[in-house]
Amino acid sequence: MLKDRIDAGKRLAKLLSHYKKDEKAVIFAIPRGGVVVGGVLAEELSLPLDVVVTKKIGAPFNEEFAVGAVAPDGTLFVYEEAVNRYGIKRPYLENEAKLKLEKIKENLIKFRGQEYYDSLEGKKVILVDDGIATGFTVKAAVEFLKKLKAEKIIIAVPVIAPDSVKEFKGICHELYYIYSEEPFYAVGQFYEDFSQVEDEEVINILKNTEKR
Repeated sequence: MLKDRIDAGKRLAKLLSHYKKDEKAVIFAIPRGGVVVGGVLAEELSLPLDVVVTKKIGAPFNEEFAVGAVAPDGTLFVYEEAVNRYGIKRPYLENEAKLKLEKIKENLIKFRGQEYYDSLEGKKVILVDDGIATGFTVKAAVEFLKKLKAEKIIIAVPVIAPDSVKEFKGICHELYYIYSEEPFYAVGQFYEDFSQVEDEEVINILKNTEKR
């Protein structure tokens, strides 16, 4: 059991210790929870920290049931199986993607001060979140980072659903995790404290990382 996201970050850092002070390595965290984990990793490994904001798209009948995700460049990742099963129409997905993209842009300005990302050519990108269940937002982030020409993509999460491990190993160069156990109901079951992270905390972590 993980105490909280800070504990998760410290434990992940031990698995990634070979990247400490690697001049080619950079951490990209998915807000909000992923930034807490990523902030600890950045501190422990002496690496720069940035954010990649992606948003999931919920089904028309249940916002919490993810059927896709959007990346910062507007790329739409669709869970085709669910879309086909529930007869979700393309115009709905495209309209939701447009709305989510506006939110992404707002968050990028709030967290990073700009929407623009530099090329990641020659960089080893450590992509961090606080856990993967379906992982749509992580998949969208991976596709986006590939477009930025990252040389290597390493996914680091404290928790991942057992049935997602094989798939995620297939879309990145390296996958690191602490827990992947059955029965798996939700990421939060592996944390003693999985309380919501607010925007202010994300901003403070990013500011403190910049100062180092």
